[in-house]
Amino acid sequence: MNILILAIYRFCDLLMLLLAARALLSWFVNPRMGVPNIMLYRLNFLLIRLTEPIVTPCRRFLSGFNTGMLDFSVMAAILAVMLVRRLLIVLIGILL
Repeated sequence: MNILILAIYRFCDLLMLLLAARALLSWFVNPRMGVPNIMLYRLNFLLIRLTEPIVTPCRRFLSGFNTGMLDFSVMAAILAVMLVRRLLIVLIGILL
């Protein structure tokens, strides 16, 4: 039981780290403008590919709210990962 809970925590921590890195890197890499460092562009592309399945539903959910030019979907995705992690831990505690 403890190994399963630890695995869930580590996996969710990794997802949240990838989401935070994606958000931070988006400030420095703009694909429409020239990228001075190709490695940053590749890292940004990889982070987007890895996290987009989590961010897209959040973006669709938040599209009804008028947030202007700000995109809160990554923050919503981090909150969703935290919520799912907590729910999984509680469910495992109940089942076992």
